Amino acid sequence: MAAGSIINGQVLDNSGVFSAHALRFGDGVITDLENKGAFELDATGLMVLPGIVDVHGDAFERQLMPRPGVRFPIEVALLETDRQLAANGITTAFHAVTWSWETGLRDRSIAEEMTRALRAPGAGLSVDTRFHLRHECHNLAAENEIIAWLNDGLIDVLSFNDHVEDCHADAGKPAKVQQYLDRTGLTRAAWDELLARITSQGPLVPASIERLAAAARKAGVVMMSHDDISPAHRDSFHALGIHVSEFPETEDTARRALAHDGAVVFGAPNVVRGRSHTTAPNATDMIAKGLCTVLASDYYYPALALAPFKLVERLGGDIGRYWPLVSTQAARALGLTDRGVLDVGQRADITLIDAHGGVPRVIATLVAGKIVYLADGARLKAA
Repeated sequence: MAAGSIINGQVLDNSGVFSAHALRFGDGVITDLENKGAFELDATGLMVLPGIVDVHGDAFERQLMPRPGVRFPIEVALLETDRQLAANGITTAFHAVTWSWETGLRDRSIAEEMTRALRAPGAGLSVDTRFHLRHECHNLAAENEIIAWLNDGLIDVLSFNDHVEDCHADAGKPAKVQQYLDRTGLTRAAWDELLARITSQGPLVPASIERLAAAARKAGVVMMSHDDISPAHRDSFHALGIHVSEFPETEDTARRALAHDGAVVFGAPNVVRGRSHTTAPNATDMIAKGLCTVLASDYYYPALALAPFKLVERLGGDIGRYWPLVSTQAARALGLTDRGVLDVGQRADITLIDAHGGVPRVIATLVAGKIVYLADGARLKAA
């Protein structure tokens, strides 16, 4: 890999302090050695920040199915998503793919295609892109195959989701039901029949979760629980070695997760909008109370780069206080120790942002020292 350096910028160190110095890298990692004959990237007026790590993003679904029932090849969807990720400063992305008991967008085919496409030679992705499998716990038929995928190293993160009760709660909401019908391609009668059949399998779910968690522990795969509804719910997952709670539904549940020394994930869109799009806790409030350790893009990639700046506006402090939510702490929550800080020996995953006036803008993104996005070509110079 080409060696290079970033000059004239304000570099965020691992203590949360900015300083003006050159940041040099070679062979994909940050180095303290002088790089002769390398390129230089002029970061005058820019913040030089650790690359963003997205632990849960599912906005790629819009590239897969931009309209109900209209599918595009996964290779095309991944390439377009890759461009969006790079342009938003995201250097590591975990695509959160739901394998549900539903038909359509969230059936087995998408998950299987994702495992294949991400590992295909010549996939052409510039961002370090990984597979986060969202397992719907009532999808009992998938258990054996998921265990096989875990054993084969095809899954990077496994999360446990259960939206059956949500589906029942939405039964009297025509707009919500229509979303399910559009996503699955089913009639209302067929959807009601499917939901009733899946619900009847409820007594078998806890044992299935235990078996899957055991397989993930054996494979060394990080696990998450999704939408934990209560402290007791979080306790049950913690007992299985599932230490990351994403989008807990109450403040007490988030507190319980932290009491177990686990990570707590909320959505960056929640911060940017100032509220959840559901009835979930306000993420800014959770951060103010010390109850959130990681932010995820969830359904909107631009939110990750914007959220730390919104937090400065609302809570005070500076970017050095909040940027770890989308970098250092996100990486550590998923067991990644080679990125998330701008230290010697760490991956040269770097995001450059112009925070002057209006909306903060990503100017450049580097993945393992390679420029994968550059909004201002005049800043690039041969050394």
